This record gives sequence, structure tokens and C-alpha cells, in this order.
Amino acid sequence: MEGLKLHSSVPATSSLFPKFAFPIRPTTHTAHSTGLIRRSLSISPCIISCKYFDLKGAHNSHIKRKASVQPVTEELIEEKSNDVLVSGDSIRRRFLDFYASRGHKVLPSASLVPDDPTVLLTIAGMLQFKPIFLGKVPRQVPCAATAQRCIRTNDVENVGRTARHHTFFEMLGNFSFGDYFKKEAIKWAWELSTAELGLPAERLWISVFEDDDEAFEIWHKEVGVPADHIKRMGEEDNFWTSGVTGPCGPCSEIYYDFHPERGTLDTDLGDDSRFIEFYNLVFMQYNRKDDGSLEPLKQKNIDTGMGLERVARILQRVPSNYETDLIYPIIEKASELANISYGLADDPTKLKLKIIGDHMRAVVYLISDGVIPSNIGRGYVVRRLIRRVVRTGRLLGIRGDCRENLEGAFLPAIAEKVIDLGTHIDSDVKARAPRILEEIKREEYRFVQTLERGEELLEQMIDDALSSTREKGTVPCLAGEDAFLLYDTYGFPVEITIEVAEEHGVTVDMNAFDTEMEKQRRRSQAAHHAIKLEVGDDADVTANIPDTEFLGYDALSARAVIKSLLVNGKPVIQVPEGSEVEVLLDKTPFYAESGGQIADHGLICVSDGENQQRTVVEIIDVQKSMGNLFVHKGTIKEGVLEVGKEVEAEVDPKLRQRAKVHHTATHLLQSALKKVIGKETSQAGSLVAFDRLRFDFNFHRPLLEDEILEIERLINGWIGDAAVLQTKVMPLTEAKEAGAIAMFGEKYGEEVRVVEVPGVSMELCGGTHVSNTAEIRGFKIISEQGIASGIRRIEAVAGEAFIEYVNSRDYYMKQLCNNLKVKAEEVTTRVDNLLEELRTARNEVSLLRSKAAVYKASTIASKAVLVGSSKEIRVLVESMEDTDADSLKSAAEYLIDSLQDPAAVVLGSSPSEGKVSLVAAFTPGVVKLGIQAGKFIGPIAKLCGGGGGGRPNFAQAGGRKPENLLSALEKARSELMAILSEKGS
Repeated sequence: MEGLKLHSSVPATSSLFPKFAFPIRPTTHTAHSTGLIRRSLSISPCIISCKYFDLKGAHNSHIKRKASVQPVTEELIEEKSNDVLVSGDSIRRRFLDFYASRGHKVLPSASLVPDDPTVLLTIAGMLQFKPIFLGKVPRQVPCAATAQRCIRTNDVENVGRTARHHTFFEMLGNFSFGDYFKKEAIKWAWELSTAELGLPAERLWISVFEDDDEAFEIWHKEVGVPADHIKRMGEEDNFWTSGVTGPCGPCSEIYYDFHPERGTLDTDLGDDSRFIEFYNLVFMQYNRKDDGSLEPLKQKNIDTGMGLERVARILQRVPSNYETDLIYPIIEKASELANISYGLADDPTKLKLKIIGDHMRAVVYLISDGVIPSNIGRGYVVRRLIRRVVRTGRLLGIRGDCRENLEGAFLPAIAEKVIDLGTHIDSDVKARAPRILEEIKREEYRFVQTLERGEELLEQMIDDALSSTREKGTVPCLAGEDAFLLYDTYGFPVEITIEVAEEHGVTVDMNAFDTEMEKQRRRSQAAHHAIKLEVGDDADVTANIPDTEFLGYDALSARAVIKSLLVNGKPVIQVPEGSEVEVLLDKTPFYAESGGQIADHGLICVSDGENQQRTVVEIIDVQKSMGNLFVHKGTIKEGVLEVGKEVEAEVDPKLRQRAKVHHTATHLLQSALKKVIGKETSQAGSLVAFDRLRFDFNFHRPLLEDEILEIERLINGWIGDAAVLQTKVMPLTEAKEAGAIAMFGEKYGEEVRVVEVPGVSMELCGGTHVSNTAEIRGFKIISEQGIASGIRRIEAVAGEAFIEYVNSRDYYMKQLCNNLKVKAEEVTTRVDNLLEELRTARNEVSLLRSKAAVYKASTIASKAVLVGSSKEIRVLVESMEDTDADSLKSAAEYLIDSLQDPAAVVLGSSPSEGKVSLVAAFTPGVVKLGIQAGKFIGPIAKLCGGGGGGRPNFAQAGGRKPENLLSALEKARSELMAILSEKGS
């Protein structure tokens, strides 16, 4: 399900929503066990008790697996109304309890970082169930209920401007995987909304797909909703599709009516001043084929979504989602830091506070799930949100940490409030709080360092754009190249540039910006804001093939039977010699790539027999597909392979041992890192290969040499202890309670495999490992570097790869000693001496080049021309051919000292292929005329495919198009002479 449709907001009337001056949060009188917020307020007209509908076919009680409609009696409404306002935590719990009592398995929220490569972030509750809906993996339970954390940033500009737009939100959902369908989903949705949550029946309206007579009849005849409260709507509004092809079906939505007094004639459910959609039911019953026709699905599914923030708004009787207890305490904290009263603030100020409240929720939970600020992909989403909050806070007057430190960060104080509210949203967020707060603080500092300079530059760019408009009479537009400069050099997300420019009535040339981005690097693919489901051929290919039995923990060879053969993804019965093939076996000793560990290599053989040709398949990769099917990829070296044949599957034992060694060493490395640099560090990715291991982790600085040595010492000590590894299979909850570490990004079932090095490491892991740490033999870190903001990477070798590494380094050292004619311990001293000699020689060469450039400059000084009538100004614009940048600077300095003030000098050169150097030097007399070198040289450099700037009297620039140098210098000459002629007259 794509989620609830969002409509533009119209502010609620003051008569409907009384103004409040209190925080929407539990007080000391709150019944925390129930999650209810009790207040001594009169009942709002939003929730009133009455008996409106004659509910047909209703029962007085429900059976666990049978949907029924409970009558909404006056007493029931009164009971619910007496609860007055219900907390967000209570609504979430009651939703899950409601469906748990009806046979649903309550599952935890999936990470905001999805497995699905077509989606950047988790944007809907159904995403974690996509493989089940596609039939690619078997269902583990017949039906489930979740409270899913979601992120959407495609309409971030609407955050705070409407009553319900958010970047972070929670989607409550109930799902059926071929279990129950339309009737039960509708009746339970109604029962939850009216009997459990206490919403007045007469306030609820229903939308159905225009051709879905079945849903209409259920709502009208079985639930009892009057026909004039049911709206038939078209495909655009009420037919859910996953893409051009694939699963699809009609949907039905429940709306809450804030103004029933307006009647039922000409009612528009899209009227935001009156309605809010809060519950969406998707009936996934068709498959759309390539020709556009619909065919019934064999397994009909249910996918629903109830927006928690929206329901909280209704039940808590507040003007928007932002005033609910889910968000308002965060806004209140921001108000406190800004010394502002939210209740008394004007609309622009409230908008800024809402942006902070919304974005900080998204930032905290994204970082908690392992997303670190960066300039690509998910990291860019976090960076963009953080920087938007920083700028918004500064516009509100927030400076420093509001604790007498003007150089401090204020975001951590707001993030702490988000974390305090998050206990029931993500149980891990408090444990990860130190890392979350440190990452937020670091990113804020990083942005603030360049923010003020960037703001000044942006202000100047906007002024220039407005001035240019006044002169030319055009629409004010900021150049895309300028927007890119702000992004690339000053860390300004282009969205902030656009936002600030629009505040001044200036647009941004995004086509030019995109061109600059493409020149520099390829951006990660943008977030997909739709979940694409397609029923592919692979579902049919493997429909009757059981899961592969993995034997590789205990054996490196096994007899197996070929269940299927694939060539280019298509099933075949027989494959000839020389062909690339994918082999599916009933059982295998081959480890399939997962958990960072690469797949085993080896052979699949059909033994020689009487009148039978030997067949050998070289396996170079194994991948899991469609759940737990192992696909062995390789090439037939000998013979012919056929489906149904019995084969011998043999793993290369030497390569397996290398992988085992590196995998166990990876576990030891994580433990050593936690001991040396802190327990808060955590894994951010890994690779276990035959020749090395790679480990990515969260840390804010490079490791010190002493820290690297200590890590190696610890690991080699554990190797020397010859500890026997212990492997157990246990329930996930039990493993976590025992302290087992889960790998970031991995999905775990209810039963997990725990690998323990006693007293050192305990991790959830499905990989292969040594039996004894002594098998690792030795460990060495070969590199440590940063790969993204806040992410470090270690590469290391162990076992046989360690021996190879030591031997190769020993060989190179002997060669170096031989060439330098010194002993090994004298190599560094000898190299230092050679480098010093090289530096001295280079300085001498540079000095000679500078002298040559000055001499050349002295020969062209006479070419200076005089311009201006009342004041003669000397202008010299020349090319100095292949002079390097430093020498060009020396030449310009010589000329500006030699020529009488006022004088202007512009020099250019092409010191190497594909490179341009430019310099502009103006005397004080020229600068006083209002001409600045820094501003003048920039546009000239752009003609050469570059840019630059500097001081009013001296500036340097560069470019990448030497072929344009002469024309650029000619342009500089003509402009200088024109400007100075006018100024000097």
C-alpha cells in the first residue's frame, strides 16, 4: 500500500479547535499503564456520544478469528469519551492488541533501511512483506500487524505547511497473506475505529472503488453505513497499483468528518477543511498483465495502513498532527531554546518550529538505523534534513547550545527529547543514544563552520541576480553554477538554496545545476517514492522446487540431485559443455553469499559410469533466491548436465578455510574496536573474502597508530589463546538478552544462529567460522581510512593471506634495502634524506621558474595601454604561454609593482594539457574606482571551464579548456578597457 493520500491543508477553525497553552504530553496524573492522557476539559464537539447507525448483522461479542461488527452504543461512546484524549503510545498499543486478539502475529517495525534495492528508504508498512506478496518467499504467518516507522522526503517543502505532511511517520497496518480478505478487513477496520477507538459512527465516511460493488455491499448492508456516507471514487483515488504490471486491486478508505453539520449533499472527501483520511484498506486481488488486462490472483492479500499521527490528531482534538503528544513535546523544546511561546507565535514562526519537530524525528531514527550524513543516497537525506533544521533554528534566533556556549550545538538537546519519546517507537534508540547525539552534533558543527560564509555568498548571489534583473528586465534567476558552488564548497543542500532564493523572489537554474553535478560525479539514484511489485518468471520457474538444504557447516562435499537448470534465466532440461549455467540442487555444502561473506567456489561433478561421460561444472558463485533456494552459478568444463542427475558437490577446501579465517577474524576485530575506541562504535558493513576482510564502522576520526597497534595486539593475543568457538541456535529474543550483537542491515527470523568466542565475542551470524582461534594464525591491518562522514573502513588479512602479506612485504623491503644500500632499520632515515634533497631541488626549480616569469613579465610591461581621459589607467592583459600558476602569480606581482598606479593586470597561461591558470592584479587606484579583482576574474575563468576568486586587489582562477584561453583574455581586455575608460573619464 502506498499509504494515505495527502491533501493540501486548510487551517481548522477556531470554533472547532479551542486554543491551548499547555504541552500535549502526560502529566503526573496520567494513567501511564493505559497510555491515556486525562484532562479536566469539556468534551469537544469532535467526539460526541450518540446512536446514529442501525448496525445490521452485528454481534454482541467477537470470536477470535471471526470478524464481527460490535454495536456502537451510547454507553460505549460515553466510556471512550470519558477517556478524553488518548496518547499516541496508547493508540499504537491498542491497534496491535486489537489485531493480536484476532489471530495476527505482531511483528516489529522493519529498519528504515530496506532490503529492497528499488527503494531508498522504507516508505510504507507493506515494504517488508513485498517478497511474500510477490510469492517469492513463503509466508511465515497467515496474517500480521505492525507499527512501521516510515520516511518520505518527496514533498518535504509541505512539512509544517499542511496539517499532516511529515518526513517521518508511523503507519499502523494489518496484513493478510492469503488468509482473510475483504469482508473481515472491512468489519475489523470498522470495529477498531468505532468500538475500540470510540470514534462516533456518524462522523465516519467511506470511499470505495467505483466498480467495487462487493466492498460497497459489505459497508452498507453488513456494517450498516448509510449509502450517503459511502463515496464511489475513480481509479486515480481508489485503485492501488504497484507499477505498470504486477499485483493490484481496489482500495477503500475511512475518513473522519470534522463538520457533519455541512450535510451530505455535494460532499467532497478531498476537502481538507472538513475531512481527514486515516485508514486505508487495499484489497490485493488482481495481477495486471503486460497487455493491461487483469487476472485474479491465486492468493488474495490484504494490506492496510492507519496513520498514527492522524488518528492521534482526531482523538486528542488538536488542530494538526504537530500538536499531538507524538510531536508537540519536540516543538516545545525547540520553543524553549528559541525563547518563544508556540501558542502566541505567528504562523511563519510556527512553521519553523513544526519543521524542527518533524525533521528531528526523521534524523534520530535514520541515524539509529545506521544512516550517516553524507553527500549521496540515504546519507544525503539525513544531511539535508539536519542542515535544514540548523538553518531554521538560526532563523528563530537559536545560537549555540543555549547553555552559555555560543559555539555549541543545539540539535542534541532537541534530539534528546525525540529519544525520550521513542521508547515505544524503537526499543533500540535509547541504547544508541550516545552515537546518535554525537553524529548529530558533529554534523551541526560541520555545517555551522561554513554556514555563515555560505549565507554571505548566497546573499551576494541573490543581490547580483536581482540587480541583473533590474538592468535587463528579466525574471530573477540564480545561476545553476552558483548553486552548485554553494553545494560543493559550502555544503549548502540545493533545496536550502532554492528555499532562500524563493524567499527573495529568485528562481534557481536547476538544469545548469544538474549539469554541474553530472560533470563532477554520478549521484546515487534518487529515492523511489513508489513500491514496485512485479510477478516475474522466476516465481514460476521455482514454484515446485523445495528450499535447498544447507550442509556446509559440517561437510565440504555431498551427494545431491539436480532439481532445475537455468540458462539466461530460463529453465532447461539439458546443458552442453562450455555453457554458463545456474544449478539448483536439493542439498548443498556450498555457502551462498550473505552476511558479508562471499560464496564458496568448487565443483559439481557427475561421476564416470558405464557408458557415461564424466561431467564437471566449475562453480564460481552461489546466491540465494526466492527465499532459501541456493543458485549455483558456473561453467560446464566437461560433459553434459541434465535435470534429475545425481551429482557430487565439492567445495574448494582451501578457499573455504580462507573465508572461515577472515570471518572469525572480523568478529574479533569488532570486539577489539569496542575495547579500544569505545563500546558505542558499531558495524556499518563488511566483506569477508578469500584474500582479505573489510570492516566498516561508525567513528568520527582516523585511528591513531597506537590504537591500531593495540587492536592488532588484542586480536593476535586471542588467536594465541586457541579458544574453541561455540555455535548455538536459539530464539532471537534469548540471543539478544544474552548480549549477542546483530549485524546492521541483516534480517533475522525467530530462531537465530549465535557464534561465540568465549569471553571475547558473541554475534548473530549465519557464516562459516573456524573451530579454534588458533586456525587464524595471525592478523594484520593493512589500511584504515574514511569512506564517508562518520564512517571508517579497516582492511586486514589473516591466516594464509596474512602469511602472503608478510612475505610480500619482506620481499619489497629486501629490494629497497638493496637499492638504497642500507640495512632495514636505516631505510626510513635514508628515505627522509632523499625526500629533503628532492624538496630542495624542487624549490630551486620553482625559484628559477619564478625568475624566468618575472623576466618575461619585464619584456611585456611595455605593452600596457593607457585608458581614460581625466585619469590615465594602465591596462595589461597578456598570455604567458606555459607558465605555471605560482610563477604567473610572481609575474603579476612584479608587473603591478612596476606599473604606475592606477594599473590593472590580467595574465593567463596553460601550464599543462587540459589546464588553465589566470591571475588578476589591480592597484589601489583601480580598486577605489569600484572594480574588484576577485569579482572580475570569475566570469573570465568560466569561459575556460573553471572558476575562482580572491581579494579586491588580487585574485587567481583556473580552468579546464586551454583552447578558450586567448578568447577569454581578449574578453578580459575589452571589458577592462571599457569599464576603466568610463570610470577614468
